[in-house]
Amino acid sequence: MGRWPGRSRHVDDLLCRRLRIGDSDKRYIRYVTDGITTLALAPGGEGRPYAPRDLADWLIAHGRHWVTLPEVAELLGLPADQVPPVVARLRNKGQLFSPTRGAYVPIPPEYRSWGATPASHFVDPLMAHLGHPYYVGLLSAAEIHGAAHQRPQVFQVVTTARLRDRAFGRVRIAFVTSARAAYRPTTTLNTPTGTMVVATPEVTVLDLVASPRRGGGLSNVATVAAELVGDGRLDIQALTAAAGTYPLAVVQRAGWLVDHVAGLLGIGVDTGSLVLLAAERTEPTALAAGGRRSGALDERWNVLVNTAVEPDL
Repeated sequence: MGRWPGRSRHVDDLLCRRLRIGDSDKRYIRYVTDGITTLALAPGGEGRPYAPRDLADWLIAHGRHWVTLPEVAELLGLPADQVPPVVARLRNKGQLFSPTRGAYVPIPPEYRSWGATPASHFVDPLMAHLGHPYYVGLLSAAEIHGAAHQRPQVFQVVTTARLRDRAFGRVRIAFVTSARAAYRPTTTLNTPTGTMVVATPEVTVLDLVASPRRGGGLSNVATVAAELVGDGRLDIQALTAAAGTYPLAVVQRAGWLVDHVAGLLGIGVDTGSLVLLAAERTEPTALAAGGRRSGALDERWNVLVNTAVEPDL
């Protein structure tokens, strides 16, 4: 560790004790004073930030919305073990947050009161950093496709891995594990900071039917399906193709639901291809999984309608 300019190590330590400066603060102060010459000689502004306090704004200005600990060390001209105290101060100021160990996201001024950026701004580099395939799904995908009446309280991400849910200030991410996630149709959409992978409308409906609890219940799932059917954004052939990665019970329920909302809307939808796939299961399926095994049997889909489904149309 270097010394403060013009002072001995003994004087440095004595002054720190008198000012009640702790060891972590002392390391930072010594970095700023001893490292200032290095930073001044560096190509500040373009090549690297002038000083640590400029890091977040410099990253944003240069279109870098994800940075790792080694990259921070290189930008600041610091050994890696001296980066954490610097980053901690920027995090305390609301200029950076860490979505996973060893990686940081700069926060633009308009989001600093959130304590993070919207999840759509960093989900792609986060999942690349973790090394798992993913797609934005369920109600988050429904919102992106314009089919959610209300903004979801959490950002839902489907992936093959078992990951814990995460919260960063006002931003919450819920991970849903599916072994078939990597094989389902998706689309790549632009975000303010790059791109993200999103479930197609067809996969969105199938996921919500498979996990209605994550979609606010069957009636809310039906509302999403009705929005997509009504706007002509649900392709039945694509729905049938995607359905091959789901259990047949989900296919039966999804087919019934699409027919149900189409009927309420007075729209003709040819679900014949989906019927053929669903017919491979001969056992009746309860519409509400885990509900009572009674109710009117819909023979087309072999579904026991054991609950009322009332979409908000």
